[in-house]
Amino acid sequence: MRQALVGAAVGGPYSPAVIAEGKFVFVAGQGPLRDGVYNPGTIADETRLTLENMGALLEQAGSGFEHVVRCGVWLVDLAEFADFNDVYRTFFPEPRPARATVRADLLVGRVEIDCIAVVPT
Repeated sequence: MRQALVGAAVGGPYSPAVIAEGKFVFVAGQGPLRDGVYNPGTIADETRLTLENMGALLEQAGSGFEHVVRCGVWLVDLAEFADFNDVYRTFFPEPRPARATVRADLLVGRVEIDCIAVVPT
C-alpha cells in the first residue's frame, strides 16, 4: 500500500513523498523552493529552506527529523560543505541518520536533500 503526500509544486511525474505500508516515508529530493519558486540565498539559507520543506512533508506523514534513518545530499559546490553541515546538524538529533553527500549539477539551487524516515506507531 502506498499513499502519496502533497508538498511543494513538483516539476515532473513524481510525488513529493510517499508513505509505504504505513511504516516508512520516502521523501523525494527537496530544494530551496517557496511556493514552487526558487528562493536563492547563501548555502546556509538554501539548506535551511530545503530542510523546512522536508520537515513539512515528514510532519504530514506523522514523522519527523528524529525518525529519519537515511539522507541523500547533493551540493553544487563541495567547498560549501562546512556551511551546509552547520545548518544540517541543527535539524537532526542524535543518533543522526546515515547520509551520502555528493557534488552534482542541480536543476534548481545549490542543495537538494532526500530522505527515508520511519512513521512511528
